[in-house]
Amino acid sequence: MPMPRQKTPDLSLPLVGGGTFTLSAERSTRGTVVCFYRGLHCPVCAKYLTELERLTPAFSERGVGTVAVSSDGADRAAAMAEKIGAAELRVAYGLPLAQARDWGLYLSASRGKSSLGIEEPALFSEPGLFLVNPDRTLYYMSVQTMPFVRPHFSELVAAIDFAIEKNYPARGEYAGEV
Repeated sequence: MPMPRQKTPDLSLPLVGGGTFTLSAERSTRGTVVCFYRGLHCPVCAKYLTELERLTPAFSERGVGTVAVSSDGADRAAAMAEKIGAAELRVAYGLPLAQARDWGLYLSASRGKSSLGIEEPALFSEPGLFLVNPDRTLYYMSVQTMPFVRPHFSELVAAIDFAIEKNYPARGEYAGEV
């Protein structure tokens, strides 16, 4: 599991529309929001990523890049990008589940078709939201076991403003004895 102020695992995944997202090659001045989502089958993910798409320019104004990541294949990722109207938000796909575990994400097994009538993959990762500094160290993370009750992107934008103004460090870094 990633620890604040420590390097995160790298990510190098294909992007919908072409190209590759490589976390270690990111050049955003204040870091990257990496939003792991469950996949095309998840209606909560579509709503959540629509909000991230809407706020991607606000993140960009603060020097923060954004990417949505799933273990879906190219076709399902492209369908999600179309569903959310992704114009600013990059959508990466093909996340190996072993890498999902390296990021501390929980995995779930298929329960058949979702409420949208879309077949769930045999295995997929549950949501996770990370803010990774330009040096690839972890600043913020939230991982979940369920698709519900996720952090609000507007609150993350406000938190970034606070962190910039106050030079606020990443917290939760203590790993010593208690």
